[in-house]
Amino acid sequence: MARKIKRKGASTGSRKGKTGMLQQLQGLQEGMLKAQEEIAAMIVTATAGGGAVTAVVTGERRVQSLTIAPEVVDPEDVEMLQDLVIAAVNEGLEQVDQATTERMAAFTGGLSIPGLG
Repeated sequence: MARKIKRKGASTGSRKGKTGMLQQLQGLQEGMLKAQEEIAAMIVTATAGGGAVTAVVTGERRVQSLTIAPEVVDPEDVEMLQDLVIAAVNEGLEQVDQATTERMAAFTGGLSIPGLG
């Protein structure tokens, strides 16, 4: 007659492992949400033309303000001013992207996850 031997803790260990993993995931999620809030609150300033054009961009990738020095406003050379504005805005967006990538790398382990940076 074969007897079944019931092992104590066999199923408890796997439950503890699952609980620990869920807690880790919850902590990771909370950390990511905090990082996303910090990024959204971030403000970067970028300039072009030696400070002739200044763009202030938020972490939400929105241009908050744009300042143009009066001496670069030349009706004969509007294209140069347009180029300076584009350069300043793009630099600001690149700074936000870089900061986002660096901040989220702690959570993604360096993997490129669309929408996170």
